[in-house]
Amino acid sequence: MPIELPRQTRADAIASLQRYFEENLPEPIGDLPAGMLLDYILQEIGPLVYNQAISDAQARLSSVVTDLTGDLYEKPFAYWPTIESKRKRR
Repeated sequence: MPIELPRQTRADAIASLQRYFEENLPEPIGDLPAGMLLDYILQEIGPLVYNQAISDAQARLSSVVTDLTGDLYEKPFAYWPTIESKRKRR
């Protein structure tokens, strides 16, 4: 599944690449080369970042789901022991 950016996000990414080139490299980069570089990054490297994010989300969700029983468990038939405990305190 290719990673596609909304028009404004793409324009902002191209502007960011151009700024990076201006501040860190000896030659500036134009709109077309910056767009081509962005396309390359999205196609070649983007899936690595995307897959890692999915893996991280799966691990987090798995740990949350695993702990559901411990976090949300309610002891059944707890009314009478609770009432009896309160009566003994009086």
